[in-house]
Amino acid sequence: MSDEAAGAVIGPNAVLQLLPQIERIGGAARVARMLAEAGIFEVPDGRRMIPETQAMRLHQVLRRDAPDLAPALAARAGRATADYILAYRIPVPARTMLKLLPAPLAARGLSRAIVRHAWTFAGSGRFRALSPWRFEIAQNPIVRGEVSAVPLCHWHAAVFARLYACLVAPGCTCVETHCTAQPGRGMCRFDIRRSGATA
Repeated sequence: MSDEAAGAVIGPNAVLQLLPQIERIGGAARVARMLAEAGIFEVPDGRRMIPETQAMRLHQVLRRDAPDLAPALAARAGRATADYILAYRIPVPARTMLKLLPAPLAARGLSRAIVRHAWTFAGSGRFRALSPWRFEIAQNPIVRGEVSAVPLCHWHAAVFARLYACLVAPGCTCVETHCTAQPGRGMCRFDIRRSGATA
């Protein structure tokens, strides 16, 4: 891990929104055990950024200990993270304006906001918008060091999908087409797809 990544931080929702999902499958005891396995000995209070290594390890512990359930649990946590962003991080006038705009203009405005705040969910990963409908995270810390035949970033994809469905057009989904964890892939790529339209 680089010196930059070693000191990098990420938003606390990368951990906080996952804990209720873990509790759903194993109760408080499983939450405590998995936090300990991830080296998290104090639950974030939600008021400040946390070391990205905490989020990385908890997501990895979940994928290792509950591989069949991890995608759905991470996706639920991603939707809950987006709901938190909608409620507390996007001002009401901005939400109202985006909902009133035609979808292509709303997507442009939302993607610009996501780029400005990328450090809160990408940590030391390098984020960029390839278009208002496509994003890329190089060296995504949530999957750092993992190897998989299929994409693993269900949390990120669910965050993007929920934000777009609420602010751009109902029915928007997000598909991770490339993942850093896949051999030969150098980045995680996310495509936003809108029913009845092409990006």
